[in-house]
Amino acid sequence: MLNPSLSQVFLVKFYNKAVRALVKENRSHSFFEDHWADVHTQDVVASTEAEARSKIAKRFPPEDGFVIETVLTVTH
Repeated sequence: MLNPSLSQVFLVKFYNKAVRALVKENRSHSFFEDHWADVHTQDVVASTEAEARSKIAKRFPPEDGFVIETVLTVTH
């Protein structure tokens, strides 16, 4: 179980802007599939919103076209 004083769950929504631009032109990216044009949602366990953003950016780098749309704290 998570220690609430150390970690919380964040809901991160992100997409790939390069794929999105190509899909709008009825084209496809050479590496990423078309579904990356849509918003994806990932639960991230982190101490802060900044840490959650950092974790997503490591897996889905901005230099590859990924954009974080929102980061929300999950409350129960």
